[in-house]
Amino acid sequence: MSADLLKTPLHALHIELGAKMVPFGGYDMPVQYPAGVMAEHKHTRAAAGLFDVSHMGQVLLKGANAAAALESLVPVDVIDLDLFKQRYALFTNEAGGILDDLMIARRPDDLFVVVNAGCKVQDIAHMQAKIGGQCEVIPLPEQALLALQGPQAVTALARLNPEVAKLTFMTGGFFNLDGIDTFLTRSGYTGEDGFEISVRGDQAEALARKLLAQPEVKPIGLGARDSLRLEAGLCLYGHDINTEITPVEASLTWAIQKVRRAGGARAGGYPGAAVVDQQLAEGAAKKRVGLVSSERMPVREGAKLVDEAGVEIGVVTSGTLGPTVGKPVALGYLAKSHSALGTQVYAIVRDKRTPMTVSNTPFTPNGYYRG
Repeated sequence: MSADLLKTPLHALHIELGAKMVPFGGYDMPVQYPAGVMAEHKHTRAAAGLFDVSHMGQVLLKGANAAAALESLVPVDVIDLDLFKQRYALFTNEAGGILDDLMIARRPDDLFVVVNAGCKVQDIAHMQAKIGGQCEVIPLPEQALLALQGPQAVTALARLNPEVAKLTFMTGGFFNLDGIDTFLTRSGYTGEDGFEISVRGDQAEALARKLLAQPEVKPIGLGARDSLRLEAGLCLYGHDINTEITPVEASLTWAIQKVRRAGGARAGGYPGAAVVDQQLAEGAAKKRVGLVSSERMPVREGAKLVDEAGVEIGVVTSGTLGPTVGKPVALGYLAKSHSALGTQVYAIVRDKRTPMTVSNTPFTPNGYYRG
């Protein structure tokens, strides 16, 4: 392990549990445990998995103007976000490209923001530079973040505090979990029901042990986290979305509420709004799509996509053999002309053409609890 990698508060626990560690987002992180990625993936879909996501950035925005200030950086509705509700958002640049994707939760005295590990330094700097004069931007490096995901996550977590069962998808609150104070939301990035739990770093291991003591729960590494989010059709920053791709091209227009679109009460006002609004009106030249293959050959990130005549029409940005779906699934970008559902295209894998069909996402049904 390289000495300059950061460690999360659960690092020693990962080692104790036999994790294989890899560098990720500047941290030494568990990619898998002895059971292996396939078993971990299937356990999360069937029961409950515990993920260490403490490498992600947690930030508070404080002040009367915090919501309006944040809204000047994202194309989503922050001002009307209700108390203890959470929303998916995107930082954009002047060309409409995506700087990062993030989660925002409204709490009584602040906005709680979670950003990606690899982008957190620049995201925090971006917020401090652009809106630091309008609200306080307070990084929370002392907080750890745990994700408990899977259909039995609520059963396990409710033993530590039965009240968590009342939450619905994308809502949150302050909860004491068997003596440990947390802020948690009913959300996650696996397509399953579950929770993301912000806890003080010095209490993270105690909480993780309480959760792992529940019969439903096993530790899950980044390998299965990636295959789970891909089957759920969820973007990974730096792969499926980046600064060269707009929210419209990324098929993330569901995240842009009507109030922030052209003609809406608070339209525009964020970086790249003119580009995004034009694409919302006219469509974009390329589009992120789901792809499924009937063959067994997994199709990986970077594979070129071609049409029947062999003309290049796109690229795969994430791909795996979906353990739940039982066939290769991928996310990628295709020219608008080939992006309709049911269109057959070909991925070039080891100089061979693998047929793939443009498909709906998620590839496996979501298990979110909506009440």
